[in-house]
Amino acid sequence: MAYEMEEIRISQEIFYYLLEHHEIREETESTLYKAYAENEQIQSLVKSQGEIASSSIERYGDVIYLIPQEENSFLGFSKAQLKAALCKSNGTDRDYFLAQFVILTLLAEFYDGQGSSSKSRAFLRTGDLQNSIGTYLKEGAQGGAEADEESGLAFAAMYEAYEALRSDDRGSKAKTTKEGLLHHILKFLEKQGLIDYVEEDGMIQTTKKLDSFMDWNLLNQNHIMRVHRVLGTGQ
Repeated sequence: MAYEMEEIRISQEIFYYLLEHHEIREETESTLYKAYAENEQIQSLVKSQGEIASSSIERYGDVIYLIPQEENSFLGFSKAQLKAALCKSNGTDRDYFLAQFVILTLLAEFYDGQGSSSKSRAFLRTGDLQNSIGTYLKEGAQGGAEADEESGLAFAAMYEAYEALRSDDRGSKAKTTKEGLLHHILKFLEKQGLIDYVEEDGMIQTTKKLDSFMDWNLLNQNHIMRVHRVLGTGQ
């Protein structure tokens, strides 16, 4: 397939912008957005550059996103970086898996995969999220090895890690407390543009970025059913 030099130049400009900002919004960068959305040649070139950089380029509604692949620690996060950001110092693998479970629980609380949008609620209180995390972990741990095998999760190990954290109703931000662990995870997700965390009100809302990603890429009915089976919440 032959490409015009101008198409190559524009595709490089688009990809460089995505490297720098991770997204292109139609309302703020209409020229780059339209060049990508309306020209299949340019779109193909940008996607090819994304593949070389171990990333995918996806357009959801009026936004184009650069999405690093799972093992892409250059544009995304390595396991060690995530562990440092989310877990207490000298955190173990079970602490890391617990942090991932917290995020999984948050997603399951907001999205159910039903109707035209997978989103099922407008907001979630941090106290309710913390209660759900404790409930799901306890029920999974009580299910023993059978629950671990069915879900692919080490519930007993994660439950032990969670119960090893202190409880502090004074608003502690220490990662050695249940409240602090949740706080740091929510601040991390907010920094990535995935949620709005109103700390003083204990309120969590998802952003358009996360809603679009869940609707268009992750949550078909099979995916959300598996998430709820893992958490033991039916569906």
